[in-house]
Amino acid sequence: MAKKWGILIKKESESLIFTGLKIPRDYINHQEVLLLSFKILKNNCCGLDVHKTWIYACIGITDPNNRTEYKQARFSSFTKGLNELCDWLVKYNCNDVCMESTGKYWIPVFNILEKNNIWVTLSHPKYTKPQKGNKTDRKDAKWICDLYMCGMVKPSFIPPADIRELRDLVRYRFKLTCMITSEKNRAHNCLTVSNLKLDDVFSDIFGKSSRSITEQILQHPGETFDVTPFVDGRCKTPIEEIQAAVDGAISTEQAVKLRHCLNHIDELELHKAEIEREIFRLSDKYEEVLTLIRTVPGFDKNPLTAIQVLSEIGGDMSVFPTAKNLVSWAGCCPRNDQSNQKIKSTRISRAGSYFKPVLVQIANALIKSKKHPEFTTRYRRIKARRGHKKAIIAICRMILTAIWHILTDLKPYTPVGFLEPRPVKKSKILTASQALNLLKLRGYIIKDDVVAVT
Repeated sequence: MAKKWGILIKKESESLIFTGLKIPRDYINHQEVLLLSFKILKNNCCGLDVHKTWIYACIGITDPNNRTEYKQARFSSFTKGLNELCDWLVKYNCNDVCMESTGKYWIPVFNILEKNNIWVTLSHPKYTKPQKGNKTDRKDAKWICDLYMCGMVKPSFIPPADIRELRDLVRYRFKLTCMITSEKNRAHNCLTVSNLKLDDVFSDIFGKSSRSITEQILQHPGETFDVTPFVDGRCKTPIEEIQAAVDGAISTEQAVKLRHCLNHIDELELHKAEIEREIFRLSDKYEEVLTLIRTVPGFDKNPLTAIQVLSEIGGDMSVFPTAKNLVSWAGCCPRNDQSNQKIKSTRISRAGSYFKPVLVQIANALIKSKKHPEFTTRYRRIKARRGHKKAIIAICRMILTAIWHILTDLKPYTPVGFLEPRPVKKSKILTASQALNLLKLRGYIIKDDVVAVT
């Protein structure tokens, strides 16, 4: 075995294996040691392989002679075990830890290490994937330590603790909304099966008038009744059409199912209201940031929309060096997938699964508005060339760029920069003769203008 820069190279029967690369033994002198020049950036760091029950840790300590010594241990995922992990790190003066984002198991580990003033780098598993065939939990921890030691791990963005708590509640509210939608669909199916056409005469079958009629049907299933007392005076649909729509027959089984669906909807709405109150309480301290975000078109209608943005990206834009970094993190730009000067795919990444739908909804609303020509003009120009979907993602990128600038400069949104025409590239500037030659090469026939003689 050889050591340089803290990297271990293991001799196999016919080759040396390192980071997935196989080096033939013909290149190796048996009397010498193979040395690989991987510069060590961190002389004392730790790699963690986190599981549900156990946590495997490996500390790499590099001396001034570039020789690395490894310390390995296993700890329980209970709070007692995590505290023992912190004490073990302090014993070896290790304040720099790297681990994978494995499900939700990393969160308690991250929180306890953060409270003990230990710097934690969280990385996506795709950046720390080990070589197949010779894999154990202890080797995984050592592999993460080696990659982190050499600066080969790309860190993930982790907001502060209070933003993480706000994010968790906002995402839970989103899931409650999805649950309510699912229950409404089931209730709608009950009405459809029973041939109750309330969706044909009411824009919202869960509105005041429709809900009153539904309650009357559930209290007296199979009976006919006059719908006039249950219809609100502002309803524009004729009473005769509403009366014909409720001329159906609901079975006992469907009535039971519909009753439980409606009760569950009411219960979920109460839970959602309580969560929203807690969200507003946690976001009070960020009122200045929220005020700036609400100056961006599309975020001034619903106050929760700006809070959703805050919960995902936080209020400190220094973690994103440029607006392009924020756009890439949110998954609103094409991923890099090219080889041999051939672009294999222009699809956007799957990042921002909670954040991107909000931006898409706002973008779809902005392109229909006449108050913001900077968005509608750009949308129409891109749609003509690339289609609706890519044009919408371009609008999302505009919105994110605007948010990054207003939070960086701490100034309200202005459309001035978006309304200015884009400068022409120097490579696209041609003289008249060059333009004519280019057209001729492309098969165009140049004719002089015919002037009519009067």
